Amino acid sequence: MTREPDAIAKIAQLLDGSRCAIAFTGAGISTESGIADFRSPGGVWSRYQPVLFQDFLQSEDARRRYWIMKKEGYHELKTAKPNKGHYALARLEAAGKMMAVITQNIDGLHQDAGSRRVLELHGTSRYCLCLNCAARFSPDEIQESLEAGVDIPRCKHCGGLIKSATVSFGQSLPPDVLAEAYDLSAQTDLVLALGSSLVVEPAASIPLRAKNNGAHLIIINQTETPLDRIADVVVPQPIGATLSGVMQRLGYDL
Repeated sequence: MTREPDAIAKIAQLLDGSRCAIAFTGAGISTESGIADFRSPGGVWSRYQPVLFQDFLQSEDARRRYWIMKKEGYHELKTAKPNKGHYALARLEAAGKMMAVITQNIDGLHQDAGSRRVLELHGTSRYCLCLNCAARFSPDEIQESLEAGVDIPRCKHCGGLIKSATVSFGQSLPPDVLAEAYDLSAQTDLVLALGSSLVVEPAASIPLRAKNNGAHLIIINQTETPLDRIADVVVPQPIGATLSGVMQRLGYDL
């Protein structure tokens, strides 16, 4: 690992020389849009025990706790807007410098910023799904029912269980999305790991796979990660400000 005295210049140099970069993003890029990291003090998991997928399927009490958490987090997700970090990645894709964004986030802010190829490893909060008949429901509709006093929403078509289209603990990641992410990690020559602790598997193995396949690894994260020691550049600073500086160096407007 090399800690560059001018990290922004080094990142710009590596991006300028890249043919097929990818980004790997975690909660840290969304905290800059006001979305609390679940694991941080004050985050959802500091107040509630996460509901395992099997518990959601088997326990009415677990389903009730799940929807209390979703009801509480709805407005934060609903009102969040992309920040400079999101817009920088979308601009790099539009310029042909970024193949894709692989994200652990569920908020859809990459798409809102204009990124077109977004691989959502942990699903999305942008719709809810009946686990029986696969009918889709708007989170707005589900929130309305929760605020009206419904504690466990049911499918209006078949009566089945409804769940956010996010991946819960104990639930498998979408195999097609994971396979595509692994393919990209074999093709890329540079991976930007942004706002991720790089500890949650199997997602965290993607930047490591890329590095082992010969790609440059840039980590922008405010806390240390297990991959800092093998990264080409490590920047413990805010993502938006750092990428804004990089984009300026490259001559791209945000």
